Amino acid sequence: MAAINSDIKDISLADKGLGRIEWALNEMPVVQNLMERFSRERPLEGIRMSGCLHITTETANLARVLVAGGADLVLCASNPLSTQDDVAAALVDHYQIPVFAIKGENNKTYYQHINAALDHRPQLTMDDGADLVSEMHKNRKELLCNMLGGTEETTTGVIRLRAMDRDKALKFPIIAVNDAMTKHLFDNRYGTGQSSLDGIIRATNILLAGKVFTVVGYGWCGRGIAMRAKGHGAHVIITEVDPLKALEAVMDGFRVMPMLEAAAISDFIITATGDKNVVDQAHFEVMKNGCVLANSGHFNVEINIPALENMAVRKQQPRLYVDEYFLSSGRTIRLLAEGRLVNLAAAEGHPAAVMDMSFANQALCAAFICSKKVRLENKVHPVPEEIDQEIARTKLSAMKIDIDTLTEEQEKYLSSWQEGT
Repeated sequence: MAAINSDIKDISLADKGLGRIEWALNEMPVVQNLMERFSRERPLEGIRMSGCLHITTETANLARVLVAGGADLVLCASNPLSTQDDVAAALVDHYQIPVFAIKGENNKTYYQHINAALDHRPQLTMDDGADLVSEMHKNRKELLCNMLGGTEETTTGVIRLRAMDRDKALKFPIIAVNDAMTKHLFDNRYGTGQSSLDGIIRATNILLAGKVFTVVGYGWCGRGIAMRAKGHGAHVIITEVDPLKALEAVMDGFRVMPMLEAAAISDFIITATGDKNVVDQAHFEVMKNGCVLANSGHFNVEINIPALENMAVRKQQPRLYVDEYFLSSGRTIRLLAEGRLVNLAAAEGHPAAVMDMSFANQALCAAFICSKKVRLENKVHPVPEEIDQEIARTKLSAMKIDIDTLTEEQEKYLSSWQEGT
């Protein structure tokens, strides 16, 4: 067998990764269904694809679906700390899929890997954070003429892409997979909720019960984190800039206050906003001694780490993924996972059962783009409703759950306006 052009940590980890990939597949019935279907139908036959995704067991099973569908696929990491090195090795050794990803890679290597994936001259991109699309538009414009389209997995990436869309800068169509109902209602809420708490607990081994736990941002990810923290017995505070979301948090039973007030009383603070410096120097200056900071947003900009570095007189790492910053005031602030995605850097990311739906959206949207006889307009598009519905039905079927259907009379009533009181 010819050597696969890749850059991974250790090929000898491949067998360990293979076992974990198969374990995850047990919890991914929709992906299993698509693997069989794509093998028969080959909707991606001959399409060159580059994926910038978290290299995890669940992503490996998505990759298997895409290859089963005929795609010529190359993968790179979408975050320097999210790669599972044994999974990367298994993808290369057992599935012959080129991978450019090493857990803990520096920023220079990270972008070298993105460009290695772009050297594949993709016709279709699959992003988690829009780094492939951004790099192509900024520095690899010669590749734009090849493009059929792309898909985007996460909230932060969709925000970036919509900004490009508004500026008329987007040169090929993107489907916002993140906005599918079967993605954000489940992956963002239940996946992020469970996995973020998992990362915090693994990194610190600190009891959450009785602690003051602040969630910055009450979008779907924030809702999920708050719900799980409350379930652990924490006293949950929400900080928000959106009055509607703040009102919803109050109605859901949480305390709501400005970040400056929350910082002074919090034992834990976790960000989930997709924005920059939502925890800033002014908050560090009043922060409770021993406060634990974590981020569950895509990029490591939500916590102003340079400001924290400047304030610190000393720094140490008492545990893996925990950096303690000692301030001149005598207080200590603890930062988890270098401010990167705590659920993937300090734990294993979302459970496979929710990624099952998210990655089914990715695969079906990729097939949808390739099936179009006329190119989609160069803008950000929603996931087609029929794909969302199909995934929900398939998931329910796999869970052995039946639901009702409308009668002909009910359908007629809902589509008419004549019948009233």
